[in-house]
Amino acid sequence: MKIGLVCPYSLGTPGGVQNHVRDLAEALLALGHEVSVLAPVDDDNGPPYVVSAGHAVGVPYNGSIARVTFGPRTAARVRNWLTEGAFDVVHVHEPTTPSASIIALWAGDGPFVATFHTWQVRSRAMSAAAGLLRPALEKLDARIAVSENARSMMVQHIGGEAVVIPNGLYTSHFAGRIRPEWQGAHGTISFLGRMDEPRKGLGVLMAAVPRLVAKRPQVKVLVAGTGQADEARRSLPEHCRENVLFLGAIDDVARADMLAGSDVYVAPHLGGESFGIVLLEAMAAGAPVLASDLAAFRQVLDGGRLGELFEPGNAEALASQAARLLASPDERGKLRDAGRAAVPAYDWGVLVDDLVAVYELVARR
Repeated sequence: MKIGLVCPYSLGTPGGVQNHVRDLAEALLALGHEVSVLAPVDDDNGPPYVVSAGHAVGVPYNGSIARVTFGPRTAARVRNWLTEGAFDVVHVHEPTTPSASIIALWAGDGPFVATFHTWQVRSRAMSAAAGLLRPALEKLDARIAVSENARSMMVQHIGGEAVVIPNGLYTSHFAGRIRPEWQGAHGTISFLGRMDEPRKGLGVLMAAVPRLVAKRPQVKVLVAGTGQADEARRSLPEHCRENVLFLGAIDDVARADMLAGSDVYVAPHLGGESFGIVLLEAMAAGAPVLASDLAAFRQVLDGGRLGELFEPGNAEALASQAARLLASPDERGKLRDAGRAAVPAYDWGVLVDDLVAVYELVARR
């Protein structure tokens, strides 16, 4: 099949939607399909299957900064891509975002598949824009949501129905090696997320560090992600700063190594999550998970069977549960085994067949 994928966000910026689209493209290519990805591009260093929809600009959205593209020049590029591609199916992601996905729906005739990634308790912007978006969304031949939360948000604000096909990962990519310089004598904890995005919860982890150090003085806390670490470092008492290692932005190999060497992976997010792919990455690498009790995380962790949960924003609970896990190899081993047994169901080798089945269905229509 000739398949067009549209990503509304810049592929040069780390993010769940971007990773999803890139991994999906590679899974489809591995099956022999022709694939082209249209997305905002910040530079020309992307994979050969990526076509630029225009330069990205930052727009505040859902507690983050979304790098999107729009305007007459983008619209012209989208129309040319659709015409030249002559796709059997076009799969747009986050079609309600003001970027290339919604423009593709306005400009093209389909067949169209859409994946909805976002979840919020209430979105005034989506409610206000529903009438404007409806003519474009009526072109959709199939709708997919990455979680029950994302599906419920779509139903609430847009109507219609969607099949749930979760975010995926390549589990084999997380067979990392343990780096001795990243290990603490009293255990190693890791965090991955944008440091300048408050909802990722780095502030909660930093508030928990002094309590954790009081119980396990030689614990090592690894913090990886984009953004400036100065503010987080200054928030720590002087005697705790040697316990925290800020790694900055890391590549995929270092990411796998960090997770593989973690005695506990902590996800202290405060909200706005529709899924929790980073939890699956940790589980694939063999890291026991301790996460905020958010609806999306609870779903991924099967209500706490695959990882421990704590009250969002509660630094004392985070420190207490992390210290207990670090002191209990048996408990960590049980979580590690449960996670590794569950995560293969999310491998792209499994999920891509479900997506291709949707494509074939709408193409026949």
